Amino acid sequence: MKKVVLGLALVLLVMALVAPAVSAAPPEAPSASGGYWYRVQYGNTLYGISRYTGVSVQALVNANGLVNPNCIYAGQNLWIPAYSPTPVNPCVGCGTSYHTVQWGQTLTGIGAIYGVSPWSIAQANGLYNLNYIYAGQVLYIPYY
Repeated sequence: MKKVVLGLALVLLVMALVAPAVSAAPPEAPSASGGYWYRVQYGNTLYGISRYTGVSVQALVNANGLVNPNCIYAGQNLWIPAYSPTPVNPCVGCGTSYHTVQWGQTLTGIGAIYGVSPWSIAQANGLYNLNYIYAGQVLYIPYY
C-alpha cells in the first residue's frame, strides 16, 4: 500500500512539474508595432475574427504562429496586429466626400476603400456603434 501511495505521489509530482512546460503561452506582443489581444469566444473562426478586426487571416496566422488556422479554441488569446489599411486605389471617390452604403458593407471595409479609419468615418457621421450602418445610408468620408 505504501508503494502505491508513494508511486502515485511521484507521478503527481512529475505531472505538476511538466504541465507548466507543456502549456502553450501566447506569443510575445510586438512592442513597437501596436495591436491588441483578443480572447477567442465559442463559435469564433479565424475568418470571422479577421472580418471583425479588419486584419487578414494570413496576418493573424503570422502574428500568432498558428500552424493550423482551422484549429483555434474558446479562451485562446490571439494577438491582433495594428490595422493599417492600404487602399486598392487611393483615388477611389476623388472629388466626392460621400459614400452610399451597399448591402454587406462595413465601416472597416468602407474605410479600406478610401484609406480612412472606420473610427474617423463613425466620428464624422455621429455614429456611436460602428456595427450599425445600413444599405442606402449616405456617409460623409473625411479626408485628412
